[in-house]
Amino acid sequence: MKKLLPIVFIFITAVSFAQPSDFILFKKKDRTLKTFFTGGQIMFTSTTGAYIEANITAIRNDTLFLKQYTIRQVPTQLGIYVLDTTYYYTRYHYKQITSIGETGRRFNWGGSGAVLMGGGLLLTVASGVVYLADNKKFSPELLGAAVGLFGVGYLLTKTAGKGMVIGKKYSLVYIKATDNKKD
Repeated sequence: MKKLLPIVFIFITAVSFAQPSDFILFKKKDRTLKTFFTGGQIMFTSTTGAYIEANITAIRNDTLFLKQYTIRQVPTQLGIYVLDTTYYYTRYHYKQITSIGETGRRFNWGGSGAVLMGGGLLLTVASGVVYLADNKKFSPELLGAAVGLFGVGYLLTKTAGKGMVIGKKYSLVYIKATDNKKD
């Protein structure tokens, strides 16, 4: 009996097979950076400008089938708020992806640029008010620094947060692993 069980187990595993799944390769020139499979997560910007962060439920016929979650606070009858999670399904053709978001925690240059723009604008307005109220207390150096802060902030917001744009350097390649003519 002890020898029969491993033999039966070997025959059962030899006969079983897994269904292949289509997948998408994210490449930089000729090097594969990431592979997207069914069951994984993806973060991208679509051609409509929407930022999508979702789980991949299936990849078939050049299309990603996604499950997105929305977490929000909802008031109860007692007047307190609880977290409510809703999900919905969407699908995108892989050519509707314009950029792949960078993974991992990174410094938010776009947010820092917005803060610098706000501070520069506030200091510029304050310098204008001081100039109108009392010319003797006006500081042209402070006005120059404020305009410089605003400019640096503007440049940071324009250059940050684009992710890895699909085009010359990066590309998406759909790999069909199934022969099904269904769907």
